[in-house]
Amino acid sequence: MTTPTEDLNATGVSIWLDDLSRQRITSGNLAELIRTRNISGVTTNPTIFQGAIGSGSADYKDQVNSLAASGADVDATIAALTTDDVRDAADIFRPVYDATGGVDGRVSIEVSPDLAHDTDGTVAQAKELWATVDRPNTLIKIPATKAGLPAITAVIGEGISVNVTLIFSLERYAEVIDAYYAGLKLARENGHDLSQIHSVASFFVSRVDTEVDKRLEALGGDALALKSKAGLANARLAYELYQQRSSSAEASELAAAGANPQRPLWASTGVKDPALPDTLYVTELVAPNTVNTMPEKTLEATYDHGVITGDTITPNIPAAHAFFDDLAAAGVDFADVTQVLEDEGVAKFIASWQDLKKTVQEALDAAR
Repeated sequence: MTTPTEDLNATGVSIWLDDLSRQRITSGNLAELIRTRNISGVTTNPTIFQGAIGSGSADYKDQVNSLAASGADVDATIAALTTDDVRDAADIFRPVYDATGGVDGRVSIEVSPDLAHDTDGTVAQAKELWATVDRPNTLIKIPATKAGLPAITAVIGEGISVNVTLIFSLERYAEVIDAYYAGLKLARENGHDLSQIHSVASFFVSRVDTEVDKRLEALGGDALALKSKAGLANARLAYELYQQRSSSAEASELAAAGANPQRPLWASTGVKDPALPDTLYVTELVAPNTVNTMPEKTLEATYDHGVITGDTITPNIPAAHAFFDDLAAAGVDFADVTQVLEDEGVAKFIASWQDLKKTVQEALDAAR
């Protein structure tokens, strides 16, 4: 008998946990999830670190006290706390990284969301984070904003592996692929070994349904038949684009030089609507060479009762095209949906970052 998470791995889907805390690291929970739930990576974001550090956990108290005594300011303290967690998690995942030739065993850390519209600042901080964590199985997360695109190219060009985050539209995803390929060419010019550079493109799923369904409910009538379908359809068309671009002459030339494909990663896979199956964004987004990063609740639901039936993306691509024809006919401006989601995504991460800074500043003040 195999478990659903083992079945998911067997289809070519890598399972990453969308969460990290020092308690997970020190208690052995992270290592246990590798053994028992088949996770092969971790993603973090400002909201996750705010939840971990801002929870009042004693796990960070001694380090905060030490940093306070040394005169560290709030930014230096946050950098130390988060990079230490990522470094320790990367060490736990190192056997997975080695066993998969660097494909998995990855731990992501994001540049400050305050830099979402600052190309040069993003590049500088990405290089700093890469050097500070100093582990080959790190991924530096850069948002797919307009300012983020040239930063992706520049950072890849430095030989740094990147997780491109906050992708909502096919148009932006195509630009992300272009930025990755341009970065690989720059890295080759700079003398880097392309085989050591890895990247994922994080395509958000459930948030798409939340925004589209709100608009469909406002329209009412026949439009309601389209509810809860946009997220899956959008991701399936993203996978089609990935397949098309991966088989292009440009991709083939880079692969011949040792380059790795930039795998699609399904993010925001926790179900927001309680009326939907809790494994919807897992079991319906199965295809080879993809990553699904799950909150623990979704991971446990998948392990407990997920039904993995093989590739659920490729056979449904024609229906995904038809869905977007119907959505447009219903009067939903999907380009506006994705722009709203990108703006909201950046704003939410900035808010979490500011909350984290407030929490850490209060802890520093108390320690002093």
